[in-house]
Amino acid sequence: MSLLIHVLACCFGLGSWVAVNGLWVELPLIVNALPEGWELPSYLTVIIQLANLGPLLITVMHKLRPSQLRESSVIYTVLSIGVVACGLLALFWDETTVVAGASHSTAFFTLIFFLALVDCTSSVTFLPFMTQLPAQYITTYFIGEGLSGFIPGLVALGQGVGMAKCVNGTDSFVNFTEDDTHVIQTLYLPPNFSTEVFFFLLSGMMCISLAAFYALNRLPCTTKQSTENLVPDTETVASVRSGLDNPGTLTKGDNSNPKLTSVESGQPQLNKPGHSVFQLSFIYFMVVWVNGVTNGVLPSVQTYSCMSYGNLAYHLSAALASCANPVACVVAVFFPKRSLVLLGVLCFIGSVFGGYNMTMAAMSPCPLLLGSVLGEALIVLSWVFFAGTLSYVKVMVGVILRDESHSALVWCGAAAQTGSLLGSVAMFPLVNIYHLFQSGDVCTTTCPT
Repeated sequence: MSLLIHVLACCFGLGSWVAVNGLWVELPLIVNALPEGWELPSYLTVIIQLANLGPLLITVMHKLRPSQLRESSVIYTVLSIGVVACGLLALFWDETTVVAGASHSTAFFTLIFFLALVDCTSSVTFLPFMTQLPAQYITTYFIGEGLSGFIPGLVALGQGVGMAKCVNGTDSFVNFTEDDTHVIQTLYLPPNFSTEVFFFLLSGMMCISLAAFYALNRLPCTTKQSTENLVPDTETVASVRSGLDNPGTLTKGDNSNPKLTSVESGQPQLNKPGHSVFQLSFIYFMVVWVNGVTNGVLPSVQTYSCMSYGNLAYHLSAALASCANPVACVVAVFFPKRSLVLLGVLCFIGSVFGGYNMTMAAMSPCPLLLGSVLGEALIVLSWVFFAGTLSYVKVMVGVILRDESHSALVWCGAAAQTGSLLGSVAMFPLVNIYHLFQSGDVCTTTCPT
């Protein structure tokens, strides 16, 4: 029975962020098909911010009308929406409509909003439900959360990417000399399986999570649901911030409640360390900065940073960075380092990798070492270390503030939201209005030597 509950808890956690994480790793195939092109990620970062209305509404309703909220009903609803939205996304992701004289991916954006709404709302519903089970199953649930980013990354690696092939095309026209003009065209070869299949796989994972929750909800220890346990007065409220974690996607360790994290790390609950005002200011600055660059600034320009090197570089950057996030969380569990000096150094190192990624995006479509294997390898490794290093910082900062006080961790969630919102909102006009970043084509773009 214990093994069965562990499996169910892991499968339940799988549905927490699998949709949004899957979306980011599939973008290398999507950007070439939708009219927004390389600007697409900047739209998605803003949509994910809007989806945080879901957990905000749940929190407000819990405070104002707690008797009208039933935890199990909310979870059933959000998981069902996730299953349906993933299925519809597989069918209509490439449908476009004309808005203000231009073609836009309205169906894609609408369905992505609902998927982000599901994942963001899971932050304030899934964990409170899991607190009704014995503590040892919480760790298994967090393993499932980690797999929600790791599995889509592995599936994307198996899917491959539509490699770009430069072919000669003939644009024939009749003129006085009846010449034929030969042009170079970019032909994208199909991946191992289509985007539609990938989204159906995501829908299947959401179904697994829904089935696991149904089974867990039928267990004797959880049949008596409490309507007051939704968004309890623990640090779970701070996990609203998780909806801002992307592509990639994103980390849960910095917003779990203190009891759960202590179980996860295998360490006893510590007394309040009593950090100084200067130290707390430095910690919150790291929270704002790290979430701003990982959830808003860099995801908005990942296409410009990677696509100039080709679809393969973008594909590997997105997939491996998604895998690096849960790996960093596991490292934080077994090697927790609370030194603010070390975390500051790691934050700086991660920011250096982010600066390299941003520099390549600003130089698009002619970044450094274009056309070389070294250039492709550097951009992939830079994105992996950027995601992994700053994910570790986010986890450990959450652990530190968890032991500081309840309000400290709640303020951590608010600071993370602020950073993510500022990052995404700041980048949207730079990408879509002022067009500071230029797209290109791997076959037709000519760069100075």
